[in-house]
Amino acid sequence: MFWRAFAAASFLVMGTSCGGPSPPPPPPSPVRASGTSTPAPASGPLFVNAAPEAGLTAVLYCGGADKDHIMESVGTGAAFVDFDEDGRLDVFLVNGWALDEEPSRVRLKGRNVLYRNIGGGRFEDVTDRSGVGDEGWGCGVCAADYDNDGHVDLFVTGFGPARLYRNRGDGTFEQAAGRAGLSDPGWGAGAAFFDADADGDLDLYVARYIEATLDDVLAARRTSTWRDTAKVMAGPFGLRGGKDRFYRNNGDGTFRDATEEAGMADLAESYGLGVLASDLDNDGDVDVYVANDSNPNFLYRNEGRGKFTEIGTWSGAGLSDDGIAQAGMGVEAGDLDGDGLQEIFVTNFARDHATLYKNLGGLSFADVSGGWNLKKLTHDTLKWGCAIFDYDLDGDGDLMIANGHIYPQVDLFSRLDESYKQVPTLLRNDGGRLTDVSRSAGPGMQVAASARGLAAGDYDDDGDLDLLITTIDGPPLLLRNDTTRAGHWLKLRLLNRHGSPAINARAIVSAGGASLTRELRSGSSYQSQNALELHFGLGRSPRVDTIQVIWPGGGRSVRKDVEVDGTITLREPSAEAGGEPVRPADRLQPGGASGRF
Repeated sequence: MFWRAFAAASFLVMGTSCGGPSPPPPPPSPVRASGTSTPAPASGPLFVNAAPEAGLTAVLYCGGADKDHIMESVGTGAAFVDFDEDGRLDVFLVNGWALDEEPSRVRLKGRNVLYRNIGGGRFEDVTDRSGVGDEGWGCGVCAADYDNDGHVDLFVTGFGPARLYRNRGDGTFEQAAGRAGLSDPGWGAGAAFFDADADGDLDLYVARYIEATLDDVLAARRTSTWRDTAKVMAGPFGLRGGKDRFYRNNGDGTFRDATEEAGMADLAESYGLGVLASDLDNDGDVDVYVANDSNPNFLYRNEGRGKFTEIGTWSGAGLSDDGIAQAGMGVEAGDLDGDGLQEIFVTNFARDHATLYKNLGGLSFADVSGGWNLKKLTHDTLKWGCAIFDYDLDGDGDLMIANGHIYPQVDLFSRLDESYKQVPTLLRNDGGRLTDVSRSAGPGMQVAASARGLAAGDYDDDGDLDLLITTIDGPPLLLRNDTTRAGHWLKLRLLNRHGSPAINARAIVSAGGASLTRELRSGSSYQSQNALELHFGLGRSPRVDTIQVIWPGGGRSVRKDVEVDGTITLREPSAEAGGEPVRPADRLQPGGASGRF
């Protein structure tokens, strides 16, 4: 996690930390015991932590209190997923283990938790009857229908064998990783399902962080010196990086390791954390971007037929604008400037900025973090999960970042002026420049935690996007979006021919002379899964002129003159019915004279 390799001589092994002043305390009046809040000004964002009243109370563990080993710093992810297909978003939380310090030993094995959305802003714990509550030391989660049976499955990475929870369609899951060939014992982090070779089934990429054993974790001691003051954990430098894995789907519910034949061998043994599988050049196949800690980020260009070439540094998206490898953790993609091309957003360690790579087309990117004000606004915090989402429905994409330090020891030294628990960052898109509105965004945005995973989805079905955030050694945050709306909205549920979410389908919504582009993805953020539906803020447009859907198989569906403020389900045309073919030149058709919102 750790910023630039040896960027400062004052520390021994790690990068840097979350500098800057400690976050201000929450406002004294808005939060009541129930988690409700007093109204915010009509013009400002308003987020409330609704987790306690919603019933999301499970504690998520990650090692011991002192965090002696780097394994105890990475935390866990979360997913918004409709596992029971009732139209409401449920919540899946990945859990880890708790350790005692002296003697160092496993104190408690946390269980993954599944909460079923019962409506009215409430959830019930269905872990026991669902079959997902095993006690592995989990890390990340991604979701998709890997076996084309019409039900969304869950893949969970971790410190030890991965888990593949196959959805039976009756509210229960079976653990199928061994039978599927996915029970890799290595330390897995971010992961994503995607169809690498356009054969109609979903393959899988898994980033692996560091090679370590439980004995290594229990025997670890804090041997690095942080800013000439605090003794802290060592790593990642000096530790062996894990080798990422690519698994090809055999089409029969099993996978095989095809990492080398696909051209995805991680020869550098980089410290992989975040994974993004997205068609970044709009050529009809899916590329893969990997956020690496303290090493150049990877960008695998899909050459067709499931073959890839790594072009991260050449593309401009592997290093910062000054040519230095940052400490990539979370990754997201979205069209922030309205030109029909998705930018890449990467979160990094403290005392270094989050990075925005503008998509120039043809898999060429430019670091525009300075121009978008990110260097100033994100320098001090230690950044993890992230989301590009339109929180106020005004028609442009805003940015959300979950923050939290990895060194509890910083709280012991006031002169460091740092904090282990940090508040989130909410950045409003003001026409190509970002404004930090976090401190005026309601009581939910003032909750300090050592946060990690972040997922976005409309769990209460009121038309705006809410946020699910995991924390280290604490319960999750459920930031309900109560912002006064600046516009209308539309939600799309895109289903493939099997009736499951059409991973990497792309929708282009034209309304009021502007064009908005979204892609349905498995994985991304930091070890987490956003809701498998596409959400559009439409500003003041009273109707949608056109919806174009570019399906993973290459066909196109078009809907015209669509009402707003509702949810539409679109299904991929059957093979017999066909679909209008899409030539590469017309895959995206941005609207508006300037191509901006």
